[in-house]
Amino acid sequence: MGYRKIVTVGDPILKKRSRTVTSFDLKLAALLDDMKETLVREQGCGLAAVQVGVLRRVVVMNCGDGFIELVNPEIISSEGRQEQEEGCLSVPNERGITLRPSVVKVKAQDRNGRWRIYKGADLKARCFCHEIDHLDGILFTSRIIRREKP
Repeated sequence: MGYRKIVTVGDPILKKRSRTVTSFDLKLAALLDDMKETLVREQGCGLAAVQVGVLRRVVVMNCGDGFIELVNPEIISSEGRQEQEEGCLSVPNERGITLRPSVVKVKAQDRNGRWRIYKGADLKARCFCHEIDHLDGILFTSRIIRREKP
């Protein structure tokens, strides 16, 4: 496993749509492992492959209950609403209140290509939305509804 450098705002790759993963091989496994190590070192709760310079539809998350690997994820349902503060490893020193669903259900493949369903509420729902936005070239800053005063 290895640490990968985080791409930060200003790099045009962050605005690009990531490509679908079609090969479930050792290269994908290495990417997932590296992303998990990077997420731990950076003390985040989610990381999309584009944030380490790879335009593939791959996400790793850990919202305090263990790692989740999402390949080709898509939101299949959502409900409720929450207004909470968000930040991003690719947008250092910026935070803001976003409006997101409070419960989200996601369909994604695992590292072996098997389809799975994941459900998350609160922080996990926010993280699902935030990371899948990255795969479509959308930064959380475009979702900010207000900024909190320091």
